Amino acid sequence: MFGRRTFLRNTGLFATAAIASCQRANVMTTTTTTTAANTGTNDWFMPEEGDPHARTWMAFGASAAIWGRDLVPGVRRDLAAIANAIARYEPVTMLVRDREYDVARGLLDDGVELMVAALDDLWMRDTAPVFAIDERGNKAAIDFNFNGWGEKQDYDRDARLAKFIARQAGAVRLTTDLVLEGGCIEVDGDGTAIITESCTLNDNRNPGVSKAEFEDLLMPLLGLDKIVWLPGIAGRDITDGHTDFYARFVRPGLVVAGYEPDPDSFDREVTLEHLEILEAATDARDCRLDVTVLEAPSEIREEFASEEFASEEFAAGYVGFYVCNGAVLVQEFGDARTDAEAAEKLQRLFPDRAIEPLAVDAIAAGGGSIHCATQQEPLA
Repeated sequence: MFGRRTFLRNTGLFATAAIASCQRANVMTTTTTTTAANTGTNDWFMPEEGDPHARTWMAFGASAAIWGRDLVPGVRRDLAAIANAIARYEPVTMLVRDREYDVARGLLDDGVELMVAALDDLWMRDTAPVFAIDERGNKAAIDFNFNGWGEKQDYDRDARLAKFIARQAGAVRLTTDLVLEGGCIEVDGDGTAIITESCTLNDNRNPGVSKAEFEDLLMPLLGLDKIVWLPGIAGRDITDGHTDFYARFVRPGLVVAGYEPDPDSFDREVTLEHLEILEAATDARDCRLDVTVLEAPSEIREEFASEEFASEEFAAGYVGFYVCNGAVLVQEFGDARTDAEAAEKLQRLFPDRAIEPLAVDAIAAGGGSIHCATQQEPLA
């Protein structure tokens, strides 16, 4: 099972050191809200997730209207478990509705900062800005015009979070005509991105925009020289097949990718096609990608294997890990073999970081992962 977030309760509308030729290219760069067409003299780039963080942003945003009353308590506990684990390694700021402040404070360790904000949901990978930096120490927060994954869910409050967080972070807010989410974008910090076509080149985000036009608009914002395109799959989950369900960079040249072994899953053929593309791909330095496969679990804990949750809604996969300062948080699902294999592979890939397995099944039941619930702010 490699399910993802489906149209659950709509309320509206991827180890070796990089060789010299594959190291990060130097960028020269200056910057106030500015548009993608006018980014001043700055050459922005989006750091890879393993670069140092200033903090992690999260949102205590589960509501009964979207998640259902039965899931909300578990989702809140899962969010707290993620935040508390990250807070042992770096600062965490958790956005929270004013009326739920005390509930959140009771679940969170003292090291997690709470900040009151208006929220629709909890998916900060998608609703928070995507951060970029330059070599002069400037920081930008890119507002990608969140529209509820193509107007599948209420999003008015979440659409304002990028601007709110940019202001709180003291970052230059960059705007663009593109509509997409952070979960669409996976970068190596060295000029290469992996992006799924199914969510970005989709008429529910960017109608009429060609692949070439999309690249021309996105590449200057993130310091990209090449995009490795994966097809993804549209219409099967609320995100239309986000990249971070399928492939993640460990560092330049090294990718992890998900594999769905279940022949009855719609994602089996998708993951096989993605593996074929990634294993043949080169990055911006013209280096072949080294691909490590993370096999999805074949079983999950009994509570979530019931008819209520045993569907394409439950996101059972290990690609949604989160890299913070000093650690990698990875989900575990109760499948002893694949849980252990995923943790062991990630430990080999991240030898200098602690591997922190977490059971966050309630979040998985909503079709998401640890990665989906977090957004890193880089240390400029």
